[in-house]
Amino acid sequence: MTDTVLLKAEGLAAWYGAAQILFDVGLEVRRGEVVALMGRNGAGKSTTLKTLMGMVSERQGGIQFMGQDLSRAEPHAVARLGLGYVPEDRRVFSDLTVLENLEVGRQPPRRWPDGSAAPGWTPEALFKLFPNLGEMPNRPGGRMSGGEQQMLTVARTLMGNPLLVLLDEPSEGVAPVIVEQMAQMILELKAQGVSILLSEQNMHFAELVSDRAYVLEKGQIRYQATMAELVANTEVRRAYLSM
Repeated sequence: MTDTVLLKAEGLAAWYGAAQILFDVGLEVRRGEVVALMGRNGAGKSTTLKTLMGMVSERQGGIQFMGQDLSRAEPHAVARLGLGYVPEDRRVFSDLTVLENLEVGRQPPRRWPDGSAAPGWTPEALFKLFPNLGEMPNRPGGRMSGGEQQMLTVARTLMGNPLLVLLDEPSEGVAPVIVEQMAQMILELKAQGVSILLSEQNMHFAELVSDRAYVLEKGQIRYQATMAELVANTEVRRAYLSM
């Protein structure tokens, strides 16, 4: 891991109509780092990721990615810069096969700010990362289980060769064996230098993969620390994370 800050957000606020969801949210993610955005349902985790991705039209605050100002950028422009996004609701193309879904996400190779080559992904490499997908390259997305669709959504995002992935609730509603594979996948990406900001409620999953954590409650960052410090802090977990 390096000290290079890839993504930095300051003073983020977001609204859906008249309702304000985020209040002065600030966070940063460094190169090769996995950061967990923790909080209960409705705390603002998904809205934070969508705001970073430019998917919330009513927003304020500063967003810098790789030295570029994304504060007013559209989602397609954000994706082209190398910020990947895996939504919670999967959104695979149900009529397209696994291979066709992957092809939709393809983007050119990328380089880090220092000029070195960033990790590049091919279907073959992704089938090693997700063996389940490798066994069904010609299966339509609509004929896959929820966990398989979750893997396909991640794999399709990786075909864009992202430098940082926003991953929304990867362990939500999938079988334990898939959760385990998701954790392995995140650690593999981290080993290759890719950064991940993941929205998560599952403390065990977050602890397995994350270096640091931010805790959200009612759209505000209430606590930030290393993952180990959060795990050890019973008071914070009881106040903001217990169901």
